[in-house]
Amino acid sequence: MKLLVRNLARNTTEQELRVLFAKHGTLQSCNLVMDKETGESKGFAFVEMPKVGDAKVAIKMLNGKEVDGSKIRVKKAEETAKKVGSDDAE
Repeated sequence: MKLLVRNLARNTTEQELRVLFAKHGTLQSCNLVMDKETGESKGFAFVEMPKVGDAKVAIKMLNGKEVDGSKIRVKKAEETAKKVGSDDAE
């Protein structure tokens, strides 16, 4: 299950996210979104967990948790971006 992690402090690292989410199960991927011009975090990330049960536990345990001074928001990532992308290919 792909999760969207929002409201991250700009100094939160991808490694910190990996450690945080790994406490709740196996990670398939963790991608902190960076600004191409400044090289700084945009304040959100995508985390993918192969087991839906683990992902649901991570959402429950981490949504609203304070990390580096910011209350993060964790939810299931919307799949609309994939659908739009596949329509463009036709």
